[in-house]
Amino acid sequence: MTVISRLPGAVEEEWDWQLQGACRAADSRLFFHPSGERGQAHDDRDRAAKAVCARCPVRERCLRHALATRERYGVWGGRTEEERQLMLRRRRRNRSR
Repeated sequence: MTVISRLPGAVEEEWDWQLQGACRAADSRLFFHPSGERGQAHDDRDRAAKAVCARCPVRERCLRHALATRERYGVWGGRTEEERQLMLRRRRRNRSR
């Protein structure tokens, strides 16, 4: 679950970047795997979602949002849940050094 306390406030500037997302023209199911999806189907869907992200003008902002709010599901900013968790672990490890 997203950590609600980490969400930005209701200020429009905090959210308007989403209006420019390439994902707005795509089916949202592309970015969130259905329960039980595994193997090749999972990999193919992630790859297709990342292709949309690759051409997105707000990809970096999207990824920053997903990391800051600890989005637990879906492809955000071209990264899967697992990839974002790894990024956060590395970030914590680097800070503790």
